[in-house]
Amino acid sequence: MKTLRAYLSTLLIAALVITSLPVAAAPTAPQSMDLVSTQSVLAADRAGADRERINEILARADVQDQLVKQGVDLDEVEARVASLSDAEAQQMADQLEQLPAGAGVVGALFAVFIILLVTDILGLTDVYPFTR
Repeated sequence: MKTLRAYLSTLLIAALVITSLPVAAAPTAPQSMDLVSTQSVLAADRAGADRERINEILARADVQDQLVKQGVDLDEVEARVASLSDAEAQQMADQLEQLPAGAGVVGALFAVFIILLVTDILGLTDVYPFTR
């Protein structure tokens, strides 16, 4: 009886070890891979294109001259454009595209002035002294 018990114990231990080997040797699942949707890639590309369009307009010498004449700091304008959300950048780029030729500079300056004014009134920036 003792011998039978010894053999059964050994067989039981061997069976447990053998059945646990596939679990221990199984390859680990790859770390979670983030899937990117087509819409998110297109939206990010569109946001980049909108910001690029805004920066192209603001890089023009005539626009910069008008901004300086209005008392706007060019570095502040660049920082504001960089801090726009994707939706705001899209809206601003769409407005710039809809402006008629020749009025684009004045309209762009007006849009930048309004954006700066609103953020100044809300206390987010300190560009215009007359808003205090």
